[in-house]
Amino acid sequence: MPNLMEMTPEDVTQYLRTLAIAGQNDAFRLRMVGRGGPAAPEGRWLMTAAVADMGPDFMLEATRRIADLTADDFSEDIDPRGERDMGKVEVQGRPVWFKIDYYDAAFEYGSEDPASVEQTRRVLTIMFPEDY
Repeated sequence: MPNLMEMTPEDVTQYLRTLAIAGQNDAFRLRMVGRGGPAAPEGRWLMTAAVADMGPDFMLEATRRIADLTADDFSEDIDPRGERDMGKVEVQGRPVWFKIDYYDAAFEYGSEDPASVEQTRRVLTIMFPEDY
């Protein structure tokens, strides 16, 4: 955690915003397996055709592994903004990535404020690295 006393007010605001988005993304991932609670952000999960072709057991395992990630499972190399909106897991010996994108409430345009659960709907896509 950065030293908040050494940060500008703008940097503190951005840091707190990033923490809020990261926490919402964690709750969203848990919601998709029935553990996120009623206040978790709304959204959808998608899988690429290549992931779906692996079959239902693979898809279920990928979904559970992604939902079970904790803050400690994210690194700056794959999640440089710290929002926990991109990550990777291994499923049946294969690397699997996910990416969360932020949309407006109608899923038509990008969200103007990803930190707002009222304005933002998330779409999590599960993919193989070669699908990205």
